[in-house]
Amino acid sequence: MSIQELQHIITEELFFFEKDPQSEQVKEETLVSLESEKPKTLPKTVHIEESLSRKDEIKPEPLTVRGNFEKGILVLHEEKVLKPEVLEMLGNMINAVGHSMNEMGLLSSDELEGRTLSELYDLNAHIVLKFGRVKHPINALPASDYHIHTEDETEYLFADSLSTISEDRALKGKLWNTLKILFNIAK
Repeated sequence: MSIQELQHIITEELFFFEKDPQSEQVKEETLVSLESEKPKTLPKTVHIEESLSRKDEIKPEPLTVRGNFEKGILVLHEEKVLKPEVLEMLGNMINAVGHSMNEMGLLSSDELEGRTLSELYDLNAHIVLKFGRVKHPINALPASDYHIHTEDETEYLFADSLSTISEDRALKGKLWNTLKILFNIAK
């Protein structure tokens, strides 16, 4: 049958594409060469997006604050463990400004090491008392010792380590005067 005869049988439009005999031969040769070069086992393919999303899924545990942390008062201290006499001194000062140790949260420098500022901000502390050297980016805040620094809705007070303050009467007085200002105590 010719094309003219087929047009009476097939009513739809038909398109005819001529094949390039050379291009078909090149394609076949390429496929044959690729198949012969395939390794017996394929290497494991890892997509970048998948590996990044897996890393995003692994988030560190949130910071765990010791104490009830009821009023948003956070104490960051240099010492790994606070001695009973140092803890008592801190408790007396906090009680003197009208708060209790139950309203506070405690974090040591070791607990903060390797943590980011955003993780600290996630605790939503209203007052942060930092005593001594703490291994944390909070040190970058432009606050000087025994002066109150306010940033957003959080007030910061940086001071010497609690162990040092407990042994030095002058530093206790300096801390007490700053705490009175911070907590609006007029005595």
